[in-house]
Amino acid sequence: MSVSVTFNEERLAELAAEETRRLVSEGVHEALAGGDPALWGEDAHAEAAIRLGWLNLPLTSRELLPEIGKLVERTRAEGLDHVVLAGMGGSSLAPEVICATADVPLTVLDTTDPAQVARALGDRIERTVVVVASKSGGTVETDSHRRIYEQAFREAGIDPAGRIVVVTDPGSPLEQSAIEAGYPVILADPNVGGRYSALSAFGLVPSALAGADVEQLLDDAAAVRPLLAQAEGNPGLELGAALGAAAAAGRDKLLLEDSMSEINGLPDWIEQLVAESTGKSAKGILPVVGADPNEADDELVAGIDSDGSVTVSGPLGAQFLVWEYATAIAGRVLGIDPFNQPNVTESKENTGALLSAGELPSGTPALVDGPVEVYGAEAEGAKDLIEVFTRLLHAIPERGYMSIMTYLDREAAFDVPVADDASFEEMTDAWSAADPLTLRALLAHRTDRPVTFGWGPRFLHSTGQYHKGGPQNGVFLQITGANETDIEVPGKPYTLGRLQLAQALGDQGALVKRARPTVRLHLTDRAAGVARLLQAAREL
Repeated sequence: MSVSVTFNEERLAELAAEETRRLVSEGVHEALAGGDPALWGEDAHAEAAIRLGWLNLPLTSRELLPEIGKLVERTRAEGLDHVVLAGMGGSSLAPEVICATADVPLTVLDTTDPAQVARALGDRIERTVVVVASKSGGTVETDSHRRIYEQAFREAGIDPAGRIVVVTDPGSPLEQSAIEAGYPVILADPNVGGRYSALSAFGLVPSALAGADVEQLLDDAAAVRPLLAQAEGNPGLELGAALGAAAAAGRDKLLLEDSMSEINGLPDWIEQLVAESTGKSAKGILPVVGADPNEADDELVAGIDSDGSVTVSGPLGAQFLVWEYATAIAGRVLGIDPFNQPNVTESKENTGALLSAGELPSGTPALVDGPVEVYGAEAEGAKDLIEVFTRLLHAIPERGYMSIMTYLDREAAFDVPVADDASFEEMTDAWSAADPLTLRALLAHRTDRPVTFGWGPRFLHSTGQYHKGGPQNGVFLQITGANETDIEVPGKPYTLGRLQLAQALGDQGALVKRARPTVRLHLTDRAAGVARLLQAAREL
């Protein structure tokens, strides 16, 4: 089964057809399918020349299957059925979608929250295998997770060499240290960027260990691959032309709808692919996940097997490849290099500087509302959280957006006690009442502008590029929280909690530097703080 792209709106179909004709007349479809790095201009040529390996992954990744198969056999024979993935951005989002769709369990660690990491550490350590995935080999979050798990295994009397699998690029510092430690190493294609790596070792290794059928994933991608060289019946070209032409015409908010899809969580993966690929040079397409349309003239609704202005249908492996191709096409249409990420390092450098400086400069709150401390110039003189929220909503520009960035434990809401005889509806209501994600819907209800939500530092490896490099029309609400317990990072002069706060402050500094309205809410008591945030939002 291949991928189909259906236009359900006449004007969008006309725009897409017109742009497709132009692209075909320029030979773009054949050039991209053939891996031509000149498609995005002279400035992008050098980067594109080493970033187009994803086009051939449906074929080249098959070479990994025997090695992956041996790993799967060994871990199953040893009874290792708790698979933990330590990875960020593209290294975690694709496996998360693959495993959720296959309905196989995978614990994803793309966080520096001590409570969330502690929960994973306390879960079946005697049956745990950890996949440490980092393209560069130096990702601070993933390096921290590796160090913590190495210590945890040793304390449990377990040799880490039998429990840690490394996925990285050839020649990375992680490859060398893993070889020295005796860890199995599977090398990924170095000519594939992180956000285009779904069908590479980064997507396949943890998914296969968890129990997903990764060979079928490659089969489905391979089935659509020949279509991407065609002038007609090319779903990647049609989708990319639509995304690029719509954004160029002002419809640059991409609402992703998947309520009818059997694929679980694909919008989260698309979000990082599109935002990080296009959000630069003050341009870009802003993906919006989990939101209802406002019928605004800058919105474009894309349905994954669901209704939308454009509907994209097909199996997951094929969807991965088509969306990657389409994003590269949209970059060409918008005059953007879809393979670099010039602003991602800014927050990383800010974080590093803060960690080196000693005490973190958290500042003095502009106000305190119960268990919530409020920081930021936009909150000066406000009497309570309700006024802070009101100010931020009013500060969203005419064609702008609000982003909620939450540095907390994204699984904490599921710890809320519910009665043994509670119905599913009662359980979900209890979880929702304790979940910071609920704030997105409450604030979105009070504005006609899109409200996005990201878990930190996860979003720094995806939409964080758009926040800083894309159109400067965002308003930012950051949420941090006090840690009841913390975890030392072995061999480093910081804890996870300190790293987490430094990441939040570092990104806040990058946003404030751009004169964007930015407020940080710090929860001195996490559970009570979340309850207060939701209460205030309901009272707006």
